[in-house]
Amino acid sequence: MYKLDWYIFRKFIGTFFFAISLLIIVVIVFDVSENIDSFIQNHATFYEVVFHFYIPFIPYFINLFVYLFTFISVIFFTSKLAGHSEIIAILSSGVSFRRFLRPYIIAALFLTIGSFYLGNFLIPRTDAIRRAFKDKYVGNLNLSAGRNIHVQVEKDVFVYVDNYDIKRKTGHRFSIEKFDDQTMTYKLVSDRITYDTINGIWQIRNYYERFMDGLHESIRKGKALDTVLPLVPTDLYNVKESFEEMNLLELNDYINASKLKGSDNVIAYEIEMHKRLASPAAILILTIIGAALSSRKSRDGMGLNLGIGIAITFLYILFMEFTRVFALSGSLSPMFAAWLPNIIFTFVGIYFLKKAPK
Repeated sequence: MYKLDWYIFRKFIGTFFFAISLLIIVVIVFDVSENIDSFIQNHATFYEVVFHFYIPFIPYFINLFVYLFTFISVIFFTSKLAGHSEIIAILSSGVSFRRFLRPYIIAALFLTIGSFYLGNFLIPRTDAIRRAFKDKYVGNLNLSAGRNIHVQVEKDVFVYVDNYDIKRKTGHRFSIEKFDDQTMTYKLVSDRITYDTINGIWQIRNYYERFMDGLHESIRKGKALDTVLPLVPTDLYNVKESFEEMNLLELNDYINASKLKGSDNVIAYEIEMHKRLASPAAILILTIIGAALSSRKSRDGMGLNLGIGIAITFLYILFMEFTRVFALSGSLSPMFAAWLPNIIFTFVGIYFLKKAPK
């Protein structure tokens, strides 16, 4: 990289971090004013508020709006370069527009790699701290699965619970069934089961078991049975957006395990996984669009470029939400829904590149 490359690189990265830092401060101020009553009523300490909630919130916020502020930053400083006729001078000296884009692409790759690391590895760790604080002082994150819970816990092993009490870790009207080539070989029915968190076992009360082997069948009854089951309490209820605490590898393992268990919310996790892979690529695409859009000198100044840029960014975000809804409804595959906005805006970028000054 030459002096010109470093000049553009510093302008790009500096503008990005300056803009997003200002917004982070504003958002934190508004969030404190909104949640201060909960902090005081639940006796949250100043240390916990700062280091368990707002410090972990910063990487989450940066990654949430990284492509928006990347686009705005590119348009802002590139429009200033064009307004001062610096881009005209650069292109007149024999530098091609593709060569001019090199520092933009390098800076965008830097932010893309950073966003990938934040979203898939760092933020899941910090979100575990932030969500624990939020669950304790702001709002309960647990969401009961309701009644009539059906779960496949292993291959050909199915569990049914009429209802599950999260606080008491107790389920009522429980049954577990095992099959061999679609033929039931075992069934246990119980009035109540309770999870022993210390020993990691299930306490089964008022139960009977049926053992089936072809034409032979035996029944055994009992008052109490302590045993290990291929079941954990989290199989019986959902935690709101629990994927926030999973890195990419854990998320993939959870999806595979949920498919085996026949979970009905696996699509939301698949969408999240593909979104984490597709969103960083949007940084590179929007950077090229922003540079091509704002590199031409305009009599209207940077205001028009900023307006068009913000409109394109929000159109991109809106399109992402549309595809997400279609994926949740089953109309689109999660992978296609996550990558479709990038595919469409790649063609938008090609169009603006053709219109860019040469």
